[in-house]
Amino acid sequence: MLRWRAWGRNDDGSAALEFITVGVILLVPFAYLVIVLGAIQEQSLGAEAAARHIARTIALSTGPESAALAADVLTAVVEEYRMDAEATDVALSCVPEGAECPTGGATLRVTVTTVVRMPFVPEMLGLDSALAVPLEATSVQKVGRGWGSG
Repeated sequence: MLRWRAWGRNDDGSAALEFITVGVILLVPFAYLVIVLGAIQEQSLGAEAAARHIARTIALSTGPESAALAADVLTAVVEEYRMDAEATDVALSCVPEGAECPTGGATLRVTVTTVVRMPFVPEMLGLDSALAVPLEATSVQKVGRGWGSG
């Protein structure tokens, strides 16, 4: 009877098992959190870069023909930062309001909006849309006075 009680209280090796079990339970969510935050950071930097480069391209161009390069800039940034091209939208506005946008001397505001889809989330039941994070980046540039002269 004494041997049975001694065997029942023997904890040799249980600490390692507990450490491994708790470690795996905590490691998987932590690793997913790192992956999600990395994806959000990448898309955030991409949206900011798109807004900044599109605003510079339009502001430094001499007319609508050269400003059309902004579409190429958007395509390059979307590919570079692995953004969803279908979920990325660009909006232009100018100050003063009511004037043709862009026009020489006006302040151009470029807003890029996109959606970050969570990795490893299935598309079934709309979970991918429900767990998406919307992002928006804005850049402001002064349009050169030479706009429309070339």
